[in-house]
Amino acid sequence: QVQLVESGGGFVHTGGSLKLSCSASRSLFRIDVVRWYRQAPGKERELVASITAGGTTNIADSGRFTISRDTDKNTVYLHMSSLKPDDTGVYYCNARFTPTVEASLEVWGQGTLVTVSS
Repeated sequence: QVQLVESGGGFVHTGGSLKLSCSASRSLFRIDVVRWYRQAPGKERELVASITAGGTTNIADSGRFTISRDTDKNTVYLHMSSLKPDDTGVYYCNARFTPTVEASLEVWGQGTLVTVSS
């Protein structure tokens, strides 16, 4: 089964940048879509960005965030710049894949904490 490990979170000041990594245990070409979510305390989890097996990307805030991948390393990145305190939260990597023709599955990483100070 697919396993995901996030890394790269940390503490930054307003206006700073971070690059988050999501390392998958299988080829990204065999994962339908990888998504980055974030969840602030007391808030609903929200979609930040996604990238499909074919390389199609969607980004909620394309002005500040970028999603990319290194297929040789089975890793998806989330590049964040001009960070604001509202960006604070736990960032999760999610992968949807189809092990059989009958059903698709989703797995989540453990999350990485991003804290942006005002």
